[in-house]
Amino acid sequence: MSGTARPAFYALAPGGWRDYVTLLHPPYTLWHLSYVAIGAALAPEFRPWILGLALLAFFLAMGVAAHALDELQGRPLETRIGRRTLIVLAAASLAGAVAIGIGAALDTSLWLLVFVAAGTFLAVAYNLELFGGRVHGDLWFALGWGAFPVLATYFAAAETIRLEAVLAAAFAALLSHAQRRLSTPVRMTRRRARAVSGRIELVDGTILPITRETFTEEPERALRALSASVVALALALIVLRVT
Repeated sequence: MSGTARPAFYALAPGGWRDYVTLLHPPYTLWHLSYVAIGAALAPEFRPWILGLALLAFFLAMGVAAHALDELQGRPLETRIGRRTLIVLAAASLAGAVAIGIGAALDTSLWLLVFVAAGTFLAVAYNLELFGGRVHGDLWFALGWGAFPVLATYFAAAETIRLEAVLAAAFAALLSHAQRRLSTPVRMTRRRARAVSGRIELVDGTILPITRETFTEEPERALRALSASVVALALALIVLRVT
């Protein structure tokens, strides 16, 4: 598996430990964990322990459980991880995330349990495409993978929701929407297209061939840049709060 034959630009050759790295969708997991850090950094009182617990909980729920459930749905990443292993990974990771959320709620506000329940529902319903796929689409991705980590972590730290949290959630939702709009045609080309052909004729007569790379290279460069930029922003906000 090489070049555009890979199911994702970050996918490693299938087999062994490489499958588990690929399963994590590393650049996207880092991207969405950055929303967690942004939510924690924007709270009136910066609580490092809340940030640490939230990062762990979202890593387990989104980075591991959600992606394991997604891989159960048609093997989009073409890993060789057994079905039973994926189920165990998903169940154990989601249970760990829920336990962390319940523990944080008991120490802060019981209203946090609403976020715990919502996050559990999203991780399962979105990735298993329950309810006929009604909870699987652009809007749900923007809200669940963008706005939700910001709001949940902010609330865990502040025990309330203020205007800055809503605006940051809107930022995360819009950016996640852009991520999905860029990645959707790339996934289709990499995973479902049998052949790509055609040409682009410029006004000066130059002929540019249309290949798989036409639909993958530039969007993926943009996705890499966006992922790195969100991580940089999150780190900047954390450094601001700790110095």
